[in-house]
Amino acid sequence: MKKTFLIVILSLFLFGCNQNPNKEARIQKLEKEIVDKAETPEYFLLRPEVEKAYGYSHAVKIGNNIKVSGAVSMDNEGNPTAIGDLGQQMKNCYADLEKILNHYGCTFDDVVVENIFTTNMPLFLENAEYRTTIYKNHFPTGSWLGVKELAIPEFMIEIELEVHKAE
Repeated sequence: MKKTFLIVILSLFLFGCNQNPNKEARIQKLEKEIVDKAETPEYFLLRPEVEKAYGYSHAVKIGNNIKVSGAVSMDNEGNPTAIGDLGQQMKNCYADLEKILNHYGCTFDDVVVENIFTTNMPLFLENAEYRTTIYKNHFPTGSWLGVKELAIPEFMIEIELEVHKAE
């Protein structure tokens, strides 16, 4: 899609400046601007103070692709919420993920990869059906991983996404 867009823009540009002796330099400049804009990372912080303290960005968009760091069940100060309740922690994760998707003008339909990390796989499997309320049209690819622990002992689940925003 990017190549097609670039070809169309360059064709229009060439058509408009056939008589210009600096045509080649202008074409190269325009091409660089288009590529730079499409490839410049756009960072998003959901909870700026928490993310700065831990040293990460919650999401980064490059071109049409967005990488979303693992969402956990926390309040705005970074304290765990829904302690001991994996089902509610999962709902809290998806609520945060939806905020990030909305920031980029996306929905869960744009998610292409979802990786879930949990400290209690049997309990996660009991709650996994909740995902059908999130992914109504199709499920993304991804992995479900049982792990020994997450960043804070009270976290029972962490969900990370990769998103492709179609033009």
